[in-house]
Amino acid sequence: MIYLNFIFVAAIVISIVFYFYFKTKQFRATLPIRKKWYTAKAGVALGAFLIFFSCNAIILYPDAVGFIVAAIFAIVGAGLSVNNFKRMRHEGKYIFEEYELNK
Repeated sequence: MIYLNFIFVAAIVISIVFYFYFKTKQFRATLPIRKKWYTAKAGVALGAFLIFFSCNAIILYPDAVGFIVAAIFAIVGAGLSVNNFKRMRHEGKYIFEEYELNK
């Protein structure tokens, strides 16, 4: 059980690092579609953070309140991840086209 906690903590840290990485890439991007693409990627990382946090909360607080809070975080995280993943795939189609137009 303790090893599972370490795995979730590592996944939480990695997802936060990816979130901040894509947010900084978003601020540095000059092309508008690329900014939206990085925003969507950051949203996927944030959703992954919420999912991993909810799984860790189930391990740390195995009572009814912990399960309710974890379920809410998991549902919000899954919705955020799925929505932003769809946006990321859609906007990813136009990245190369936008780059070619703005050479």
